[in-house]
Amino acid sequence: MRAVVQRVSHASVTVDDIVVSSIQTGLLVLLGVTEDDTIEDIEWLSGKISRLRIFEDDNGIMNKNVMEVGGDAIVVSQFTLYASTKKGNRPGYSNAAKPEIASPLYEQFVHRLERDLNKSVGTGVFGADMKVTLLNDGPITICFDTKNKE
Repeated sequence: MRAVVQRVSHASVTVDDIVVSSIQTGLLVLLGVTEDDTIEDIEWLSGKISRLRIFEDDNGIMNKNVMEVGGDAIVVSQFTLYASTKKGNRPGYSNAAKPEIASPLYEQFVHRLERDLNKSVGTGVFGADMKVTLLNDGPITICFDTKNKE
Protein backbone atom coordinates (compact mmCIF):
# COMPACT_ATOMS: atom_id res chain seq x y z
CA MET A 1 0.00 0.00 0.00
CA ARG A 2 1.02 3.53 -0.61
CA ALA A 3 -0.31 6.53 1.23
CA VAL A 4 0.17 10.25 0.96
CA VAL A 5 -0.79 11.81 4.29
CA GLN A 6 -1.36 15.54 4.57
CA ARG A 7 -1.91 17.54 7.74
CA VAL A 8 -4.88 19.76 6.95
CA SER A 9 -6.73 22.68 8.43
CA HIS A 10 -9.75 21.44 6.50
CA ALA A 11 -10.53 18.98 3.71
CA SER A 12 -13.56 17.71 1.85
CA VAL A 13 -14.53 15.24 -0.85
CA THR A 14 -17.29 16.03 -3.35
CA VAL A 15 -18.94 13.57 -5.76
CA ASP A 16 -21.52 14.80 -8.29
CA ASP A 17 -21.67 18.20 -6.55
CA ILE A 18 -22.49 16.55 -3.18
CA VAL A 19 -20.03 16.81 -0.29
CA VAL A 20 -19.60 13.22 0.92
CA SER A 21 -16.94 13.91 3.59
CA SER A 22 -15.64 16.99 5.32
CA ILE A 23 -13.26 17.62 8.23
CA GLN A 24 -11.54 20.48 9.94
CA THR A 25 -8.15 19.87 11.62
CA GLY A 26 -6.82 16.43 10.83
CA LEU A 27 -5.39 14.16 8.16
CA LEU A 28 -6.21 13.66 4.52
CA VAL A 29 -5.00 10.21 3.47
CA LEU A 30 -4.71 9.33 -0.23
CA LEU A 31 -4.47 5.53 -0.40
CA GLY A 32 -3.22 3.33 -3.24
CA VAL A 33 -3.55 -0.45 -3.21
CA THR A 34 -1.56 -3.05 -5.12
CA GLU A 35 -2.35 -6.71 -5.82
CA ASP A 36 -0.12 -8.21 -3.11
CA ASP A 37 -1.22 -6.04 -0.19
CA THR A 38 -2.21 -7.94 2.95
CA ILE A 39 -3.77 -7.42 6.36
CA GLU A 40 -0.23 -6.90 7.69
CA ASP A 41 0.17 -3.93 5.32
CA ILE A 42 -3.15 -2.52 6.54
CA GLU A 43 -2.21 -2.91 10.20
CA TRP A 44 1.27 -1.42 9.80
CA LEU A 45 0.08 1.56 7.75
CA SER A 46 -2.91 2.35 9.95
CA GLY A 47 -0.73 2.16 13.05
CA LYS A 48 1.87 4.51 11.56
CA ILE A 49 -0.73 7.03 10.41
CA SER A 50 -2.71 7.03 13.66
CA ARG A 51 0.43 7.57 15.74
CA LEU A 52 2.15 9.98 13.33
CA ARG A 53 3.37 12.94 15.39
CA ILE A 54 2.98 15.85 12.98
CA PHE A 55 0.85 18.21 15.07
CA GLU A 56 2.43 20.89 17.23
CA ASP A 57 2.55 20.76 21.01
CA ASP A 58 2.45 23.85 23.26
CA ASN A 59 6.10 24.57 22.41
CA GLY A 60 5.52 24.57 18.65
CA ILE A 61 7.24 21.19 18.21
CA MET A 62 5.60 18.52 16.03
CA ASN A 63 5.11 16.10 18.89
CA LYS A 64 1.39 15.19 18.87
CA ASN A 65 -0.65 12.76 16.78
CA VAL A 66 -4.09 13.38 15.31
CA MET A 67 -5.84 11.81 18.31
CA GLU A 68 -4.04 14.07 20.78
CA VAL A 69 -5.26 17.20 18.98
CA GLY A 70 -8.82 15.92 18.56
CA GLY A 71 -8.44 15.82 14.79
CA ASP A 72 -10.31 13.80 12.19
CA ALA A 73 -9.35 11.91 9.05
CA ILE A 74 -10.56 11.33 5.52
CA VAL A 75 -9.29 8.41 3.41
CA VAL A 76 -9.57 8.68 -0.37
CA SER A 77 -8.75 5.80 -2.71
CA GLN A 78 -6.21 6.81 -5.34
CA PHE A 79 -4.95 4.16 -7.75
CA THR A 80 -2.70 6.73 -9.43
CA LEU A 81 -0.26 6.39 -6.52
CA TYR A 82 0.88 3.25 -8.37
CA ALA A 83 1.50 5.07 -11.65
CA SER A 84 4.52 3.91 -13.59
CA THR A 85 6.25 6.62 -15.59
CA LYS A 86 9.27 4.57 -16.63
CA LYS A 87 8.38 4.42 -20.33
CA GLY A 88 6.99 7.28 -22.37
CA ASN A 89 4.85 10.12 -21.13
CA ARG A 90 1.61 8.29 -20.46
CA PRO A 91 1.54 6.71 -16.98
CA GLY A 92 0.74 3.03 -16.70
CA TYR A 93 -1.35 1.69 -13.84
CA SER A 94 -0.76 -2.05 -14.06
CA ASN A 95 0.78 -2.06 -10.55
CA ALA A 96 -2.48 -0.82 -9.03
CA ALA A 97 -4.87 -3.51 -7.82
CA LYS A 98 -7.99 -4.12 -9.84
CA PRO A 99 -11.17 -2.76 -8.22
CA GLU A 100 -12.39 -6.18 -7.06
CA ILE A 101 -9.20 -6.51 -4.99
CA ALA A 102 -8.58 -2.85 -4.15
CA SER A 103 -12.06 -1.98 -2.89
CA PRO A 104 -12.21 -4.57 -0.08
CA LEU A 105 -8.65 -3.73 1.01
CA TYR A 106 -9.51 -0.02 1.00
CA GLU A 107 -12.59 -0.74 3.16
CA GLN A 108 -10.52 -2.89 5.54
CA PHE A 109 -7.99 -0.07 5.86
CA VAL A 110 -10.71 2.46 6.66
CA HIS A 111 -12.16 0.15 9.34
CA ARG A 112 -8.73 -0.45 10.85
CA LEU A 113 -7.96 3.27 10.94
CA GLU A 114 -11.33 3.89 12.61
CA ARG A 115 -10.42 1.31 15.24
CA ASP A 116 -6.95 2.81 15.75
CA LEU A 117 -8.32 6.36 16.01
CA ASN A 118 -11.38 5.27 18.00
CA LYS A 119 -13.66 7.39 15.80
CA SER A 120 -15.36 7.42 12.41
CA VAL A 121 -13.22 8.24 9.39
CA GLY A 122 -14.54 10.09 6.36
CA THR A 123 -14.16 8.55 2.92
CA GLY A 124 -14.56 9.30 -0.70
CA VAL A 125 -16.55 7.03 -3.01
CA PHE A 126 -14.42 4.19 -4.35
CA GLY A 127 -14.04 4.44 -8.13
CA ALA A 128 -15.97 7.71 -8.45
CA ASP A 129 -14.79 10.93 -10.02
CA MET A 130 -14.06 12.87 -6.85
CA LYS A 131 -13.15 16.48 -6.22
CA VAL A 132 -10.87 16.78 -3.19
CA THR A 133 -10.29 20.16 -1.60
CA LEU A 134 -7.86 20.80 1.22
CA LEU A 135 -5.83 23.38 3.01
CA ASN A 136 -2.51 21.70 3.71
CA ASP A 137 -1.32 22.97 7.08
CA GLY A 138 2.42 23.50 7.16
CA PRO A 139 2.61 22.27 4.48
CA ILE A 140 3.10 18.83 5.99
CA THR A 141 2.98 15.87 3.59
CA ILE A 142 4.31 12.40 4.46
CA CYS A 143 4.53 9.46 2.04
CA PHE A 144 4.37 5.81 3.08
CA ASP A 145 4.96 2.59 1.16
CA THR A 146 4.37 -0.65 3.04
CA LYS A 147 6.83 -2.45 0.77
CA ASN A 148 9.56 0.11 1.49
CA LYS A 149 9.23 1.00 5.16
CA GLU A 150 11.51 4.02 5.53
